Amino acid sequence: MFTASARWTEKFQFESTGNSGHKLLVDGDSKVANSPMELVLDALCGCTAYDVVSILQKKREPFTGVEVSARAEKAPNPPRVYTAIELVYRVRGNVTRKSVEDAVRLSEEKYCSVAAMLNKTAKITYRIELDSK
Repeated sequence: MFTASARWTEKFQFESTGNSGHKLLVDGDSKVANSPMELVLDALCGCTAYDVVSILQKKREPFTGVEVSARAEKAPNPPRVYTAIELVYRVRGNVTRKSVEDAVRLSEEKYCSVAAMLNKTAKITYRIELDSK
C-alpha cells in the first residue's frame, strides 16, 4: 500500500510526506515551492528519465548526461488537467540515436507509470536532442 499526506502549514502551503518519509513543501500559489501541478510534471520528467538511464545502462551505452524537460498545456476550465505535454530528452555522450529512441519509446509505452496516468488526459509527444560531448 502506498500512502501520502499533506499537512497545512500556512497560507496555501503544505508539508507533504510520502511512503519514503521524505518531506516536500507544496505551495498552491507557487510562491515558495512547486504547485501540485508542477510536481506532476516533475514526476513525469523524473519517472521517464529514470527509465532512460536504466535502459541505456543495460545497453552499455556510454552516456554522460540525461536531462528531461517538459512543456505542457492545461485545459481552460476546471479541472485544469494537462491536455498536451512535450518532453525533450537531452542525452550527452557517445550514444546511438537508435538506442536513445528505443529507451524513450520503452519508457513512454511500457515502464513510466506517470506517463501511463497522464496519457488519459494529455497527448504526450517527445523530442530527442543528442550531444556527443
